Amino acid sequence: MKRYLSRLIALVLVAVIGLVGCSNAPGSLSGNYGEDTLALVSSLRTAINLPDGTPEKSAAQADARQRINDFAGRYRRDPALTKLTSFTTMRTALNSIAAHYTSYPNRPVPEKLKKRLEQEFQQVEAALSRGA
Repeated sequence: MKRYLSRLIALVLVAVIGLVGCSNAPGSLSGNYGEDTLALVSSLRTAINLPDGTPEKSAAQADARQRINDFAGRYRRDPALTKLTSFTTMRTALNSIAAHYTSYPNRPVPEKLKKRLEQEFQQVEAALSRGA
């Protein structure tokens, strides 16, 4: 009886770990590309525009990094999206901000990069409104 119980528990654990590990929907994404992109743009704007030295800045940057990773992991291999203007522009913006956060984690985002990112965010929003 003890042997069967231990095998049953092992089987249940394997099933639970397998099912939880195979879910492909990261927590911060809905699965709708347009909504997820706009939410990410909003999150990145917040992280970039917060004044330095505020306690919310580091939390916003950590949240932005997590959202960038979730977004890239979910959408980068979707062939239907890789041809969209909004996706390629968004990927350029994400690469720029991720490179800054990786290379200079304690430095503020330079004004030149902020302007370029804002321009790219506006292009992404315009492309999404067109459906591209």
